[in-house]
Amino acid sequence: MRLWSYTREPIDNVYYDPRLAFSMHLALEDNGRFIELNHNSGVLFAKATENEDGSLNPKSILYPIIKKKQDNTYEINALRTGGDGENDPESEGKMLVFTTRDFITYEEAGLTDITREYQDIIQKIQSSGKNSEGALMCSCIDVPKEVSDRLIRKFVTPYHVETTFPETIAANTPEELKQFKAIKRFSDGTEYKAVIDWDNTEDIDFSHKGTYRLEGTIHQDHYPFPVARNHADPCIGKWNGKYYFIATYDADHEHTMYIREGDSIPELVEAPEHLILDSTTYEGIGGLLWAPEFHIIGGKLCILHAATPDPFFEEESRIMILKDGGNPINKEDWEAPRRVVRSDGTDICEAGKEITLDMTHFVWQGHDYVIWSQRQFLPKDLGAWLYIAELNPEEPWKLATDPIVLTKPEYGWENNHTFVVEGPFALIRGDKLYVTYSGAAVDTSDVVGLLSIDAGKDMLKPSNWKKENYPILTSRSVPGEFGTGHNAYVEDENGDIWNTYHARPGVDAPRCSGIRQVFFDIDGQPVLDVTEEMALNPEKMRVQTTLEVGN
Repeated sequence: MRLWSYTREPIDNVYYDPRLAFSMHLALEDNGRFIELNHNSGVLFAKATENEDGSLNPKSILYPIIKKKQDNTYEINALRTGGDGENDPESEGKMLVFTTRDFITYEEAGLTDITREYQDIIQKIQSSGKNSEGALMCSCIDVPKEVSDRLIRKFVTPYHVETTFPETIAANTPEELKQFKAIKRFSDGTEYKAVIDWDNTEDIDFSHKGTYRLEGTIHQDHYPFPVARNHADPCIGKWNGKYYFIATYDADHEHTMYIREGDSIPELVEAPEHLILDSTTYEGIGGLLWAPEFHIIGGKLCILHAATPDPFFEEESRIMILKDGGNPINKEDWEAPRRVVRSDGTDICEAGKEITLDMTHFVWQGHDYVIWSQRQFLPKDLGAWLYIAELNPEEPWKLATDPIVLTKPEYGWENNHTFVVEGPFALIRGDKLYVTYSGAAVDTSDVVGLLSIDAGKDMLKPSNWKKENYPILTSRSVPGEFGTGHNAYVEDENGDIWNTYHARPGVDAPRCSGIRQVFFDIDGQPVLDVTEEMALNPEKMRVQTTLEVGN
């Protein structure tokens, strides 16, 4: 196949901004048919440069040209610009160079002198103009089939294509029958086990030997978006066999915090809400009750959230702990919120100059960690950065190590409309830890990025973490959902992972909560844009088998 590189014409500050459009996009061409990768969105962005005070200078790229090297790797030459496409004095007379083996992972090699050859290519591109969809086609090369196939499997959202189930099964109890699951195969070659809702199981006599012809339907929970209006930053937790839903409540400008309880995740959609905290309950909690999350720390159910005594500039991370034997839906069963502090009891940062928020917790290789978002406003607004530290599980309001900067909003999709990375949440898969987080503003520019680290590596060394160059969930991922961000994960009783997230059901609509199943791509990374229609093909949802009882 032929691989095209291109940039796009920005639409506006709602649907497709310059900091998104001015990045390298990829499309495959096969006999005149184009396959636009990653929802026709960018896959390669330039890093911001950093000033001595820690502030960032946003960057974008134009005219990305792919060149194949003798060692069968590839080089991309691009013109670096300011964040919105303006002339960049730091890049005068230079071109930015990237290297890659697969067009999925890139290394930014830095600036080099612009060549005459590259200047001539730019002139030809400029004279050719954009196509009808605003794409400025820049270069085209032939790539091996293994490269094109991998790009399709990586950058085209997978969908259910085949179902398999044994022709004959043996079970002597209803519980044994429930253990049999169908295998759903997806377009990218990945496979998943799925629960089956069997027809007429009441006709089976498990007390006597017999043979039965069974038919059933692959089970699928249904979550129409949105599941909760005016609820942002949603999180579902599990405690003592029940599920609990909590979120930021935008309807009253974040002055209350409610919990829903259910025996299953679907029950949470219609469950009643129970008030557990408001801005009048405790002295020092005046409002802006943001991003509550359930976490089990040291064997206790906790809620990490942010709050302020009154002014926005004193918003800080806090923790509430459920009293021994307490019921999570009872307001009186929660201890008063405590501010999270350093190991010596001092504040993480100076109130009025910096704020902390969106703190999350996870256990990894026997240690407790927290990651949070922290923003310095004075003496200069540096934007929000992600920090990491170990946590003391015996006193979960105390850090066990000094905070370390984990990442900054260096890419255009992270500093779009504002310089912010926030809303981290961990997802553990075997010996790999993933952390998703939100980037940009809380408007339609909100997106989800991805960090990862391998087992055995020092968590507090930022260079050990891998950061994906592109966001994995955006307003372009699922039609009708804008400003997707701030997600959290929960595993249900069947072992399926569910993503709770917020988005807007319209450009001017409020933030609302959604629930969607998480799948995993060919590299094991989470895929967050598989809709219910893609997750279960109606033509592949029925299964048949012969059940043998008493054999």
